[in-house]
Amino acid sequence: MSALAPEGGLVAKRAMLKQVSPNAAQPPTDDENSPSRTLIERAYGELRDDIVDGRPAPGEKLRVEHLRTRYGVGAGTLREAITRLVSDALVVAEGQRGFRVAPIALDDLEELTRLRVHIEIDALRRSIVCGDAQWREQVRQSYQELSAVEQPLRAEDRRRWEQLNNRFHESLIGAGASAWTFKVLRLLSRHGERYRRYAMALSDSARDVHAEHAEIFELSMAGQDARAALALEAHIRATHDLLKRARRDGVLLFQRPATDIRQAEANGGSQSEGELADEGHTSCPHVRNFARHVEKKR
Repeated sequence: MSALAPEGGLVAKRAMLKQVSPNAAQPPTDDENSPSRTLIERAYGELRDDIVDGRPAPGEKLRVEHLRTRYGVGAGTLREAITRLVSDALVVAEGQRGFRVAPIALDDLEELTRLRVHIEIDALRRSIVCGDAQWREQVRQSYQELSAVEQPLRAEDRRRWEQLNNRFHESLIGAGASAWTFKVLRLLSRHGERYRRYAMALSDSARDVHAEHAEIFELSMAGQDARAALALEAHIRATHDLLKRARRDGVLLFQRPATDIRQAEANGGSQSEGELADEGHTSCPHVRNFARHVEKKR
């Protein structure tokens, strides 16, 4: 008798399982490649990108009856996609009242920035120390692709720029980051993108993002991990510093255009401009709690 099938035991266990749970042996019908999962993934990706782009706006209520038409899916599929966005902290669940786009505030951006600095510069330094010829080539290639788009950076290329920008930053830490490091930084970057779109729209911004990327790239290729880390930290903090300075100068940040508010109201929305422009206290408990945990460990 084989050791994998003790006498009488395995047959008896199978018979018992069939009696207790007759459907236990049935394969799941809603696997990752099923049409329903594909629709959920598509709705999730499209709504996530729209939230990052400010459509729907921060603080706006998500009305399933209107969104299902926009995204061409059923109500159940859309609710599953929205639930995933709650896990990403891009949407806030309001108990029995439905869902609302997570508000944005400079306090949130400050904590997002502090977390990203803490995690990413450490990964960069380890990557520079451990990186081999393949890592260097990947960084060089991603930098060249990014440079081709951001010299100059046009408004119509912003989505493509965000993709290449993320690829460049991930390639920089590719030789020193764990899978969890990438997961956390991707979440932080997705939230940071919501703020970058406002910073990029400031008319008096004198920031040269390409020069910042060039400095980080050159120092990394030269093996100067300490100086590269300082350049990366300044680069990451620049968006928060720019928006903070703009607010100090009287710029009304995160305000939704009046035309968008009227359109939302025409579609059944009831949000006021004040509800859509929260610049006050930190609004995302996931980020706030994680930030406090990191600060205690530092």
